[in-house]
Amino acid sequence: MAGKIGIRLQLPLMTERLVLRDFVEADWQPVHSYASDSEVFRYVEGGPLNDQQTRVSIEKAIASQREDPRLDFRLAVTLKEEGKVIGDTRIRILDPNLHPAYRLLGQAYIGFYLNRHYWRKGYASEVAQVLLAFGFDQLRLHRIFAWCDAENLASARVLEKVGMRREGVLRKNWTIRGEWRDALLYAMIESEWSNWQEAGTRLVSFSRG
Repeated sequence: MAGKIGIRLQLPLMTERLVLRDFVEADWQPVHSYASDSEVFRYVEGGPLNDQQTRVSIEKAIASQREDPRLDFRLAVTLKEEGKVIGDTRIRILDPNLHPAYRLLGQAYIGFYLNRHYWRKGYASEVAQVLLAFGFDQLRLHRIFAWCDAENLASARVLEKVGMRREGVLRKNWTIRGEWRDALLYAMIESEWSNWQEAGTRLVSFSRG
């Protein structure tokens, strides 16, 4: 668990072009610009959102910052040069005592949304890699997993690009607007992360400020 590993977590997280930081109340408006977009939620449940739903979503993200130990890291994705919020992302540590499936799937999962005006620019890959770095290097996790709709080929490519392995297809295991859908399950373990880092080029660094 994050609160039991004896290290000081360092946020925000940085890549060459992005800063991932904790949400503040004023973020709800730029978040709503994509949270209200049905295309962003084409392959996921939970949206699009109205004004009030977006506000509540941000309030919950801010409340999770006060958890001790903190298990839920939902972060705003911002452009480093402009400070503009273009998406949000999450790494959620799961307590295996709450559900036996958590022991099967992994210690934590990652996910991300981006404003569609910033798709196909490589930002999602930077976000995914910095989350893995945060999970393995700071939170000292053993296994991180992710999933995406089987038809969401763009997300699948991102997860594969950052070194996560496809472990299988979860057949008709979730619903989107009442339709049962297949999902692709991806995961990475700590040793694979270390090997991938040695073989590849690190995109991310941690803020020391």
